[in-house]
Amino acid sequence: MPYADCTLFHIGSAWMEAAWLEDFLALAECMNFSRAAERRNITQPAFSRRIRALEAWVGAPLIDRDTHRLALTPAGTAFLPAAEQVLHLLQRGRTAARETAQAGAGELTFLATHALSLTFFPQWLRSLEGAVGDSAVRLMADNMVACERLMLEGRAQFLLCHHHPAAHLRLEAPAFRSVRLGGDMLVPVCGRDGDGAPLHCLPGTAQVPLPYLAFSTESGMGRIVEAARAAGGPAAALRPVFTSHLSTALAAQAAAGRGIAFAPLSLVADDLEPGGRLARAGDTAWDIPMDILLVRPRARMIPAAEAFWEMAAG
Repeated sequence: MPYADCTLFHIGSAWMEAAWLEDFLALAECMNFSRAAERRNITQPAFSRRIRALEAWVGAPLIDRDTHRLALTPAGTAFLPAAEQVLHLLQRGRTAARETAQAGAGELTFLATHALSLTFFPQWLRSLEGAVGDSAVRLMADNMVACERLMLEGRAQFLLCHHHPAAHLRLEAPAFRSVRLGGDMLVPVCGRDGDGAPLHCLPGTAQVPLPYLAFSTESGMGRIVEAARAAGGPAAALRPVFTSHLSTALAAQAAAGRGIAFAPLSLVADDLEPGGRLARAGDTAWDIPMDILLVRPRARMIPAAEAFWEMAAG
């Protein structure tokens, strides 16, 4: 919990606790009071009281509780970016003040999705060794939803992620900037039979849909697959049989013969070589190109982070 519950704002004639904003962001992400309360490490009754206190402070209901599934009200949708920005600015200001007070080179903190933390980050950072200088480097790997939340909270200076133009990225202008570092490709893969041929071939049929190893909703690559398919990619008949936000887990299940998965080529290229454990489940028409982005807040960072950005973005 980055902010103490006693952190208060006095705006107009009422007080508002910073923790209420974090509660609201957790609820907006989970859309479930129990899960959001568990994430915030408080009881559900206490969590519900804090959400109602925030609604009283705002002067409008933020959550529609009358529908079958929780949803943000129009007021809640309008308030969400403001809550994100306030918490982001608080955390960035706090971090900058502490690092300035320490009068050292500072720490470079990176977030990366799991696949890029394994495949791209080590070699990329090695190529920019001169930009790191004496700074300590910290890497946190997580799913895309968690990475976006941590960036919005100001918990890291940089994020490495895959991106596709059709997929929504929460970290956009004016609060964030990004630069393209390279490219990657999502390719459909499956296991091999005894002769080395693919066990499954796209597109499948409505009568016999193909077993599908799907990315979960927390995954950025799952977001990309769905957006690319919705934007006019070839149609497939798929039957989900396994879900994970980890590309490595999906590739392992595909190699075990459990179905078809979309996996980043940077992760499975060696496994697709002759004699490897994976085969293509479709031709290149099924491939989904992706960018590899480096994202940073637009607000000024500590000198070490700004110097790193200048070299990495150049």
